[in-house]
Amino acid sequence: MCPLLIAGLAWQDYRREARLSACSVLALVAVIAPLLVLFGLKHGLVGSLTERLQRDPTVREIIPLGGTRLQADFIEALKQREDVAFAIARTRQIAATSELQPMSGDATVSVEMLPTAAGDPLLQGLPVPQTLQQVVLSQTTAEKLGVTSGSQLRARFGRLQSGVLQWQQTTVQVLAVLPLAAFERDALFAQAALLEAVEDYRDGLAVSALGWPGATATQAPRIYPGFRLYARALDDVEPLRQYLAAEQVQVVTQAAQIAQVRALSRNLDLLFWLITTLALGGAVAATSAGALAAVERKQRELAVLRLLGFGSGALLLFVVLQALYSGLFASVLSALLYRLAEGGINHLFVQMPGDYASRLLPKHYLMALGAVLLASAFAAALGGRRVARIDASQGIRDV
Repeated sequence: MCPLLIAGLAWQDYRREARLSACSVLALVAVIAPLLVLFGLKHGLVGSLTERLQRDPTVREIIPLGGTRLQADFIEALKQREDVAFAIARTRQIAATSELQPMSGDATVSVEMLPTAAGDPLLQGLPVPQTLQQVVLSQTTAEKLGVTSGSQLRARFGRLQSGVLQWQQTTVQVLAVLPLAAFERDALFAQAALLEAVEDYRDGLAVSALGWPGATATQAPRIYPGFRLYARALDDVEPLRQYLAAEQVQVVTQAAQIAQVRALSRNLDLLFWLITTLALGGAVAATSAGALAAVERKQRELAVLRLLGFGSGALLLFVVLQALYSGLFASVLSALLYRLAEGGINHLFVQMPGDYASRLLPKHYLMALGAVLLASAFAAALGGRRVARIDASQGIRDV
């Protein structure tokens, strides 16, 4: 028999028993809608926390402890790793300071100097210094100096030479100002070459690029006491820590904070699947019992269909299709109810733009629809097996 004919007959019978069909749909909605809300909360909360951590570069930052001695080759090897988003060598922290003054005014701010380059996670969307005289300021520094992007500053550097305090200065241009959320301390970001020049000057060496006098530098390779390092993703932080530990480089990471989010995700996954298993088990049992009751109730009609030439497979398809109709309508209604609940939950609990307390993606709706239809078909087939024992003689006796 043509499946389209079976589908049409099943639909007409489904419509004829509209009240019973509606009860089947509502019974499924009572199971599906709460599960969608639960999964939406799980995906929204954990997803928002994970995205927030991923957006915050400081969570992916790996900070070396004191006593580290590294050469440029080691830093370059770090840059080439696939799990590294950004790596750059740092000079000695005690030498990486500067006093900044506006071109007009008496304000002076002592800041730490940080090396930067293309790809710096803290400078996302901001111009990167291309010369020794270009810098990016933190917002606190810019506010204290009263300067903005495009302003000129005097950067002063001091050193103690033979008991005499000496100073050199250079003019720098403010390319941009970092938002407070990116960096909260007084600092300037500049090319690594500027930090190396300042370190050389404070070590008593001459800096020809800036015209600062001093002793002639040796040709020995530069030793770096640290680096600025950011993992590419949250899952890369721990492998990077292990790699650096194996290289005898001790570091500090935000691994504990990342692990807490991962643990929350695992626990919510376990809770969701436990509740889902129990709920779907009840829904399958109810649908199976409903299919069995439908076969008992429609024995005469099904016997007539067999008398007309419908085989056991066609009769079973008749029962399964009606369960699929209920599953389809229940899925659509549950999705609409969830959308209403999602809007209310996010309105009540979300405070930061871009975050979600509850959220489902289109693929989640499709997965839920597929799961409901599959469970409905299985339950109907399980409960409708008795249709194979219906004899056509029942149809003859009832005609």
